[in-house]
This record gives sequence, structure tokens and C-alpha cells, in this order.
Amino acid sequence: MKTLEWQSFFAEQRQRHGKVVFSVAELANAAQTTLHTVNTELGRLVNRGIIRRYAHGRYGPSQGVDPEDVVSGVDPSAYITGFYALFRHHLVTQVPTEVTCFTGCRHNRKSDRITPAGRLRFLCVPARIYARPPALAVAPPEQALCDFAWLSLREGIDPQSLVTFQNLGALSPRRLNTALRRYPGEVGSTVCRITGIATA
Repeated sequence: MKTLEWQSFFAEQRQRHGKVVFSVAELANAAQTTLHTVNTELGRLVNRGIIRRYAHGRYGPSQGVDPEDVVSGVDPSAYITGFYALFRHHLVTQVPTEVTCFTGCRHNRKSDRITPAGRLRFLCVPARIYARPPALAVAPPEQALCDFAWLSLREGIDPQSLVTFQNLGALSPRRLNTALRRYPGEVGSTVCRITGIATA
């Protein structure tokens, strides 16, 4: 495909399906060509700044790609939570410098991955804490808050010393209490102090 056709393809996929990052096999299928041919073409498009390589064998447009579009290409079992998820849900005022991803898998390579969409930090967490949201790349706000508190306390830090919380009235007490069942009691006490929501 020509450059304009690739640009149209990415724009159409974003508009129709909300998808922006694709495997080489998906792109070869879209171009109706071989993997070798599409790899050569992708290299040319990367060099021209039309697309970017976001993970091994994963490509997308050079702009408008967020960490949540990339994380499953690096680790299909991972989801975004903690500080970055709180920021996406407008519950903290600060902008995170890295994206915390919980996974059920141990990574053979370094846990931090630098991608064009941001720095991804993969943490293999206990099965009790790991709870990938169905069909979502980002944990819901209640779970993200619990994960953030759990991570902070694990490192001996008070979560309120790290960020300034806002809009906590939007949290669901029912969903918060359901999420807290998976965490140690100290997390529940901390979340109660932060939110003012009584925990079960």
C-alpha cells in the first residue's frame, strides 16, 4: 500500500474500532501481502515518521497512541493501574511519569519498557491482588485506588504524601468495598482515611 493508503487505514481503524496498534500479521493481511514485504514497508514508514514501533512486532500511527493501546501488545495478561489509572480517571492532579502495569506473568527481561507511548513498568503481583478487568486495559477507579495504596504501603510510603487526590466523591462505596476484599486490612484503613468512605 502507498503511504496515503496506510494513513487512511489507521484513521479508519481508529474511527470504526478504536484500534490503533496492530501486529505485523494484521498489517500484512490488510495490505494483502507477505510478512517479508510488509516488514520492509513498515521499516520505510517508520523511517519517514509515518508510523512507530510500539512493541516487538506492534506498529501504529506516530501520534494519538496511549499506553493502554500498547500494554496488551507487550503482555496480554497485563492491565494499567495505580497512579496512571488514577490520573486517567481524574482522581489525582499530578501527571505520572511512568505507567504501572500489573501482570500475572514474570517477565524474563527488564520490568520497565520504554515505548513511544510512555514508560511501562510491569509488576508481577500475587494472585490475590491480580484482577484484570474484563475487556479493559485500565483498572476502574476503585481498583486503581486500592492498587495505588497497596503499592505505596508495600514501599513504606503514605499514598497521600505522593499525590493530591480530587473528585473522590465519584467513587462507588459498593465497588470500593468489593475491591478491598482482596487486600490486607492496612489497605482498607488507608483507603478509608483517603476517601472518608467507611470500609467493611
